[in-house]
Amino acid sequence: QVRLVESGGGLVRAGNSLRLSCAASVRTFGSLAMGWFRQAPGEERKFVATISSSGGTTDYADSAKGRFTISRDNAKNMVYLQMNTLRPEDTAAYYCAAIRRTSTYVPRRAEQYDYWGQGTQVTVSS
Repeated sequence: QVRLVESGGGLVRAGNSLRLSCAASVRTFGSLAMGWFRQAPGEERKFVATISSSGGTTDYADSAKGRFTISRDNAKNMVYLQMNTLRPEDTAAYYCAAIRRTSTYVPRRAEQYDYWGQGTQVTVSS
């Protein structure tokens, strides 16, 4: 079983930055591909970023490219999402997700992930 707990959300003004963290309670964090998704009210959950088990491969949604950076620290069982130049349209609940896959696997679809956190709210004011 994998338990994921997100933190770091909050209320910020447009143009500012936030760093989200996701702590994984699992003995084999280095065998998990990790992802970040977000969901605004009334919308379906959308892909933001993903990182392979080793951290060597990443992928981003077009909306995140150039502004967001996903990273991980396998020694600490942590994955991060650095979000810069935030916009009001980035407002959403952000979720951390995991799947037991190694190599360069970087899934973009929510249904490809097996484990989810409870989410952390990010609100960007204009």
